[in-house]
Amino acid sequence: MINTSETHFNPRLGKVFPGREPNPEEIEKVEAEMQALMKRCDEIFEAAKPKLIDDYYDWYMVIEPESGDYFIDKDDKVAIQKAREKHQDTWCAVYGINETGACCRV
Repeated sequence: MINTSETHFNPRLGKVFPGREPNPEEIEKVEAEMQALMKRCDEIFEAAKPKLIDDYYDWYMVIEPESGDYFIDKDDKVAIQKAREKHQDTWCAVYGINETGACCRV
């Protein structure tokens, strides 16, 4: 019988970047930036939703908040790819074109 400890690697325990501890100011700054980004995306979604909901119900909408551009498609991966082609290095938010903006159903 083979001992599994001889054939499997042991996981490394510890921190990925042991010398780098995030400070509270950096964490607050990033959280504030993300909240501002999501607020801008929510505003764009709410403005575009009435125009799109009848023709594109349950499609996906990817919003780039800096420019206000949005990309829609039936497939979320295609919509994300369209956004990445035009805006490579920016954060985007994904919405479902429906009453709530949710992307999936339970």
